[in-house]
Amino acid sequence: MAGFPQTPYFIGLNEPVGQEVAFTGLEVEGTIPAEIRGSFYRAVPDPAFPPKFADDHTLSGDGMVSRLSINADGSVDFAMKFVETARHKAEKALGRARFGKYRNPYTDDAEVQGVDRTVANTTPVWHAGKLLMAKEDGLPYRVDPRTLDTIGSYNFGGALKSETMTAHVRVDPVTGEMFFYGYEADGLASTKVAYCVVGADGQLKSEQWFDAPYCAMMHDFTISENYALFPIYPTTADLDRLKAGGEHWHHQPDLNSWLGVMPRYGDVSEIKWFKGPKGVFCYHMMNAWEDADGLLHFDQCLSNTNAFAFIREPSGIQMQPWEIQGGLTRWTVDPRGPAGDVAESVIGPPGDFPVIPAAKQGRPYATGFMLTMNPDRQGPPVFGGPVLAMFDMLVRLDGMDTAQPQITQALPMQPGWCYNEPLHVPSASHEGWLITFVDHQTGENTFEHFAWVLEAGAIAKGPVASIRIPTRLRPQVHGWWVSQAQLDAAE
Repeated sequence: MAGFPQTPYFIGLNEPVGQEVAFTGLEVEGTIPAEIRGSFYRAVPDPAFPPKFADDHTLSGDGMVSRLSINADGSVDFAMKFVETARHKAEKALGRARFGKYRNPYTDDAEVQGVDRTVANTTPVWHAGKLLMAKEDGLPYRVDPRTLDTIGSYNFGGALKSETMTAHVRVDPVTGEMFFYGYEADGLASTKVAYCVVGADGQLKSEQWFDAPYCAMMHDFTISENYALFPIYPTTADLDRLKAGGEHWHHQPDLNSWLGVMPRYGDVSEIKWFKGPKGVFCYHMMNAWEDADGLLHFDQCLSNTNAFAFIREPSGIQMQPWEIQGGLTRWTVDPRGPAGDVAESVIGPPGDFPVIPAAKQGRPYATGFMLTMNPDRQGPPVFGGPVLAMFDMLVRLDGMDTAQPQITQALPMQPGWCYNEPLHVPSASHEGWLITFVDHQTGENTFEHFAWVLEAGAIAKGPVASIRIPTRLRPQVHGWWVSQAQLDAAE
């Protein structure tokens, strides 16, 4: 699109699309299993206008929600719309960007000071019959799950007092409750965190506030059957830096990480802070679970620094992508004993976007899936996404409830192909299915896009169905699968 900076965050697969679309009767190669009926919702950052500052990046983009609908007769539709946030409306009114640096309101135009500046671009959250588009810097926006029209900012009927809500909620598979938190709960660079529990009926049951060890980017968290876990990594905010027009986040490699653990129905005064290694960072966690001895295991995609160059470089950390080290890592603590150091072990490959069956959330689990890089790739990975390199191998790990999980299956991509985050769809007769959007670079700046359906127990066989998406797409951040039965029961 014209007028955008020709930086890595706005070219190639990252080129803004800025187009709302609706298609019916998509082309399908293969057969979509009859038990897969419902909608795959995607959250994509997609700026409607060139940014105010040329050094902006992917994650500042306006929220775009899309819906891949697999209908009762097996036909497939696709639609995509902007989330009509207050920020998006304010910029549409003048036809240009009015909000400045990523999560720094001190760099906004004067006339939009005080306007809700979240872009609602990270995760579509489904709970209690409602679809919310969430980003951790503000409140979510409710979206009509059928039309994708924006209903408005959502605060649980006025019950939520936190100014923010994470995009990474956890839903208990037994109780149906939703657990979430909001960091910087009372303003920029605050250490305040709000921990919240929402009933299966969608009503906010509790909201408790506590202080984190320091103001950190708390992108994700986990629950187990009996505990809530709050990981803290040293990507930090500073109010004076923001007021001076600087970046919201700097990474501080000399600071310790921490893992806060509390009974999930307890009081925040019961949090115990277990100390982790210095300088590490994780964006996404696979699961947390308790073993037969009462030990608590926390499985995360951990690296030795923040994966985003737009955070590392302003922090003075000059690293090439291949210098970033990490892997699927387990921290183990005894929640019944005194707080001490975490016990750490590497249990899987480097990578991200871990997924497990929803029924195993917070429970011992045998199997997990994640994206990684193909070690046998011939040529560079596809250029795109916020880390500027797309994943090109999907792996399945078994033995996740043991000390040494193993990769048992893998589906590497051919050169020029890459994955977006997969979602798990349950099955009545086997281990279920994975659905993932894939991108294929066909020329210097030409791409085609598909949604693949894979058998979770046999990913190495490749897709049982491939759905062609007849429009240009940007890389997604996260998605959510909603079954047709859930949609039919929604208000």
